[in-house]
Parts: sequence; C-alpha cells; structure tokens
Amino acid sequence: MSVQREKSAPPKGTILVVDDSHSVVRILTGMLRDLGYDTIEAHNGTEAIALAARRQPSLIILDFLLHRNFDGLEVLRRLKNNMSTCHIPVILLSAAESPQDKARGLRLGADDYITKPFSPLELGARIEMILRRTETEYSASPTTRLPGSIAIERIIAQKVESREPFAVCYCDLDNFKAYNDTYGFAKGDSVIRQSARVILDAVRNKGNPEDFVGHIGGDDFIAITTPDLADPICAEIIGTFDRLAPLYYDEDARRLGYIEEKDRQGRPARFPLMSISIAVVTNEEREITHAAQVADIAAEVKKRAKATPGSCYVRDRRKTDADQNPR
Repeated sequence: MSVQREKSAPPKGTILVVDDSHSVVRILTGMLRDLGYDTIEAHNGTEAIALAARRQPSLIILDFLLHRNFDGLEVLRRLKNNMSTCHIPVILLSAAESPQDKARGLRLGADDYITKPFSPLELGARIEMILRRTETEYSASPTTRLPGSIAIERIIAQKVESREPFAVCYCDLDNFKAYNDTYGFAKGDSVIRQSARVILDAVRNKGNPEDFVGHIGGDDFIAITTPDLADPICAEIIGTFDRLAPLYYDEDARRLGYIEEKDRQGRPARFPLMSISIAVVTNEEREITHAAQVADIAAEVKKRAKATPGSCYVRDRRKTDADQNPR
C-alpha cells in the first residue's frame, strides 16, 4: 500500500533516479512521487552527470551496476569530484548485498547504500534522514537548493590551502529589498531562484566543469572559478540578469524604470529596477593565506561595485591591501 500525497502539497524536493533498467526507474519514480518528491530520470552515466549539474536535484538514487558509459562507482566518483555536484547526496542502489561494494561506494562519498528489494517506507525514511543531515552539514538554501555558508567556507578554505589560482565572485542583487517589499515574498523568492539559475548557467556555459556555485543567503550568491574565466562568467551573468530582471516588474515600472517604496528610514523613495553587482577576488596578483582574507577583500571590492549605477563587476587587481583601487 502506498501513501499518496495531497495534490495541493508542494513537493518535498527533486530526486534524480539513475538506472539503465526502464522498469526499475518506473517503479522507483512511482514510489518517490507517492512519497511527495518530484523526479528526474537518467538511463546512463553521461546523462546522469549532466542532469545533476544542470538541475541540482535534492538527492540522487544511483544504480551500482550501470552498464552504459560508466558504472555506478565511476558516476559517483565524477559527481563527488565536481564542485557543482559534490554537495548532492547520493544513495547507491544494488541488487546484491556485498560488503566490499558497499565499502567502496561509501569511501567514494555515497551517503547510503540500499539493497533491492526494499519497501517504500524504508526508502522514504532513508531519504528524509539524508536530506536532514545534508541541510545541517551544508546549510543548503531551501529556496535554491544550492550549497550554503558551511559548504562555501569549506570550498574557499580548500582553494586557499591548495594555492592553485582561483577567482571568487561575490554576486549581490541591487534594489532587491524594495522589489520584495512591493511585490511580496513569493515573487521575491522567484527572483532569487531565477538569479541562481542565471549564475549556474553562466558558470556552466563559460566556466570549468569543477567550478562551484553557492547561495550565501538572501540575495547574495558566490561562484568560484579560475582567474582566466571570471570575466566571461561575470559578463554572462550581467547580460542575462539585465535581460530577465525587468520581466519581474509590472508594465508601469518597466516603463518608468523604477518603483516607489519606502527606504530603510521609512521615507518615500524611488528605486531603480534590480541590477546585480559582482566583486571578484583572485590570488593571481597577491598571496591569500586564509579564507577570511577573501571575505575581507570582497567586502571592499563590493563597495565599489555597489557604488556604480546598474549591473557591473569589479575585479580586485591590487597586489597588497595598501593599494587603493580595485579595477
């Protein structure tokens, strides 16, 4: 007997099911939908890796014995070695109880291992446990499902420690509060989700496969790439954001180019349509020795970006803190 969720209830999350057996996928997706989850399907390793990066599911259920492209362990290894998918929890699914296979999967980063057959109740309980743990460990944003502050801090610390060239792009929406106050939280959340997609798509289109995107909170995001690709990524983010942002306003606001709302002191004011400011911090010109230094530099650079009307990005090219102006 399956437990059907109410049609009006929002989905608990989106789960990517990866199995080269169409019948297994059909059974699993049916179970998951009854448990309250939306589902995405992949039938080989290449498709699974691409869908995970593009759709950012809440969790992945991965067949251990894939036969096309790569086996399940190779797919798992690639997912966990890619910064855009390493935070997504993975449950390995196997037809046989093998302690050796289970150990290999867990060492590669799997979050759980389930042997067929299993009950919907067991599957649901395991998924809920993993998602709760993931929310705690990575502080994932419930709005965008992107990795949150804990994961971001870990990635930046790893980059600093490795001493490899990196660029951290801090993205901040301008005039979002006024928009949120005027149009409401539901439409504000839509803007946040759209902004996440814009940044993810730009990093996917212009960046490296292992680049990282996170959601610091509110209207603040972060993208981590290499110094050579920061400029094209920022340019694409700005171009796409500026094209889409006006669509979230009513016709009058688009025509006027602003909305009227109270400022933080409660005084009536005019606020331009939303734009995006990006502060770019790299270690190509100066040595960065700890993660907190990245945040300190970004705070300075962001002030300059925010002082420029409209969308822009400012890249820190100073060799030391004594130098005056990022460019």
